[in-house]
Amino acid sequence: MMLGRLKIALVLLILIACIGVLGYMFIEGWGFLDSIYMTIITVASVGFMEVRPLSNAGRVFTIFLIIFGVGILLFCISTFTAFLVEGEFSDLIRRRRMEKQISRMKGHYIVCGAGRIGRHIIEELSKTKRQFVVIDSNDDICERLNEKGVLYIKGDATSTSVLRSANAEGAKGLFCVLPSDAENLLLILTAKGINPKLKIVAKAEEYESEDKMKRAGADSVVLPEFIGGLRMTSEMVRPETVKFLDHMLKTKERIYRVEDIKVGDSKSLCNKALSDTGLLDKEGICVVAIKRNDEYIFNPPKDERLREDDFLILIGEANIIRKLKNVS
Repeated sequence: MMLGRLKIALVLLILIACIGVLGYMFIEGWGFLDSIYMTIITVASVGFMEVRPLSNAGRVFTIFLIIFGVGILLFCISTFTAFLVEGEFSDLIRRRRMEKQISRMKGHYIVCGAGRIGRHIIEELSKTKRQFVVIDSNDDICERLNEKGVLYIKGDATSTSVLRSANAEGAKGLFCVLPSDAENLLLILTAKGINPKLKIVAKAEEYESEDKMKRAGADSVVLPEFIGGLRMTSEMVRPETVKFLDHMLKTKERIYRVEDIKVGDSKSLCNKALSDTGLLDKEGICVVAIKRNDEYIFNPPKDERLREDDFLILIGEANIIRKLKNVS
């Protein structure tokens, strides 16, 4: 808002300067240098003498130039002062710094929509120390993200330019949690057009949207109503298991999560028996299963040899698991 007023003020100042210069050139027949000098000392009201004696028409023109020029100059000064005092200048600098930081990110996640579901995704990514950028068009939401120090882009997430601003080319994954299925479907198509390798998880309100989104390029589609129904059933028939999972997700002392590690990404795991990796003896984690092709080996034996395309499913402290992922 203030930035727009500042632009208007500058345009008006340039306009009055042009009118003054052209006025003196045509009315008095002066050259460009004399005309611009006379215009500046008149608008600035510095009290210098006229460049040359003025004709009656020139004096009338000068009167109106003083009235309108001084008013516009005061408007420019007050607007620029407000721009600095109200913090919009510092916000602009911070915005530029944030854009540079986003442009340098690699392997990050993009959360499109910070509403009821998006805010939980943001919280989880923050807790588990993942790099991410949020895209949202709501002013209040963007203000809250700014206060929390979250990297964000204000705009329409379905826009190609906005997704490029969030560095979709270098991103690892994208969450589609916009209000409607139609918007999420368009977002999937746009994002895949920018980065075909981008992993996309989308939210769907209607069951029939799931197949459409997967055909459009979504890797996974989540239906909140379906998940909610399963959760309510679990609360009824397996309450202690649910309490354990809730404690694991919500505890603030230690952050426990179920995570996966691709064996081929770690030289310390590839082509070794499970017992030789040291994972079974490491405090704070537990090997739950090995995903091999489309099957899972639950509670795998110690002598099970890990293959390059295997995935290890672990449960444990997020910090420990993150360090394991970073070990090559």
